[in-house]
Amino acid sequence: MRQNMFCYQCEQTAGCSGCTGKAGVCGKTAQVAALQDELTGALIGLARATDGDTLPDETTGKLVIEALFTTMTNVSFDEDSIRRCIQRVRQEKARLVPECSSCSSPCGRNDEYNMANLWQAQEDIRSLKSLILFGIRGIAAYAYHAMVLGYVDEEIYRFLYRALFAVGEDRGMEELLPLVMEVGKVNLDCMALLYRANTETFGTPVPTEVPLRIEKGPFIVISGHDLRDLKLLLEQTAGTGVSVYTHGEMLPAHGYPELKKYPHLKGNFGTAWQNQQREFADIPAPILFTTNCLMPPKASYADRVFTTEVVAYPEMQHIGSDKDFSPVISKALELGGYPEAHQMTGINGGSTVTTGFGQNAVLQHAPEIIQAVKDGKIRHFFLVGGCDGARTGRNYYTEFVRQTPPDSVVLTLACGKYRFNDLDLGTVAGLPRLLDIGQCNDAYSAIQIALALAEAFDCGVNELPLSMVLSWYEQKAVCILLTLLHLGIQNIRLGPTLPAFLSPNVLQYLVEHFHIAPITTPEADLAAILNA
Repeated sequence: MRQNMFCYQCEQTAGCSGCTGKAGVCGKTAQVAALQDELTGALIGLARATDGDTLPDETTGKLVIEALFTTMTNVSFDEDSIRRCIQRVRQEKARLVPECSSCSSPCGRNDEYNMANLWQAQEDIRSLKSLILFGIRGIAAYAYHAMVLGYVDEEIYRFLYRALFAVGEDRGMEELLPLVMEVGKVNLDCMALLYRANTETFGTPVPTEVPLRIEKGPFIVISGHDLRDLKLLLEQTAGTGVSVYTHGEMLPAHGYPELKKYPHLKGNFGTAWQNQQREFADIPAPILFTTNCLMPPKASYADRVFTTEVVAYPEMQHIGSDKDFSPVISKALELGGYPEAHQMTGINGGSTVTTGFGQNAVLQHAPEIIQAVKDGKIRHFFLVGGCDGARTGRNYYTEFVRQTPPDSVVLTLACGKYRFNDLDLGTVAGLPRLLDIGQCNDAYSAIQIALALAEAFDCGVNELPLSMVLSWYEQKAVCILLTLLHLGIQNIRLGPTLPAFLSPNVLQYLVEHFHIAPITTPEADLAAILNA
């Protein structure tokens, strides 16, 4: 049967095997999927050229990061913007190896890669190369957020070239497996870079209660992960009478001191990203998308969607590199907002959520936490985090958290927390039982917390009373999982489904070496964890 496209990089992929029709489940067309493959193939050609006569510089690295980010799920749905990116990649390769295009005896050394060769490869090779490719797409997203704040690392650039090169080469499992693990190592370095970029720019997050109430009057909703875009928007809306509300993964911004100081940063709008088509219906305000999280807009709000950076959708208004948000502000003033205060709730009916429990906020209570564990007041720690999505069965995470015992602590991060972040779990040993660490990239903080506790108890992380129950959706979750495996973390429970790109043999390797297991039921998994 002829396939219109092939894509299996996200959790929602059709039939848990791959999107092959005229459009993916995410909404991207087969033509967009083909262009993303063409862009990836062009990037592999560029990577092949990085050992040419002209050495790559920061310009090359930044372009590779931007282009990889463009191919992530729910980032770009726009054919023209992807074509422009392909052209820029080809121009950069021509700069690095100027003689190739006019060579009378082409050797093919720097040719672009045909992605059909990957999708049709032997299943184990395809699986390992997919882990590498999807993992570096996640790394690129984090590197991009650090880059726009002026933080770069040449070693990350060099690894991306090497990983792309490997995807296009004929290599066996014994060569690819170490590279898969190296993706996790490099992502840890990248998350550390982004943590430094965010905290040195915006301050160290502090615990902050965030209302889900939308005040009357004009407002803007900002979604995604890019804190720099939020800062610029807050600067430009100051004194205009326009309020700003976060959405999705932008929620943790409320914990940063340099962002908290703006009084018109009011609260959070709605819940997780996959609910946006319902929650944005007829919204009397514009929405600014800064990174991946965009779904095809519905007609009732399509005229008030704005995009920036690599996010793009056909016919949507795009804010360029000048970061002039005046069209967004004008639209907010035109629409006027709600005539009266509008109370929204979390998925479980709560009216507020709390964020800002990064590594500093948690570890300053380390002595009390350690003593509480020794005294038997804290029995167990659960890290329940990751991406949310629309697939049936994700209520598992709500019920799991709801059923955790009262002498336990739940750490969470990323947008999966919207399944339960409005629950009142009470306190234990004087601390809130539910601690929101932040965005998906703040997995770095979670890792530092775990390492600090392990050091305090003079044991390994796997010996702590700590269990990780993770949800995944897109490629940033892939690189975080690989980071946890790089660190040797065992017994991770993963859901709501296992990645379609894991072949049986690769999955068996992960099970044998890391004891990864799929989630089952909250009751069964909790019993297995607590009685182990």
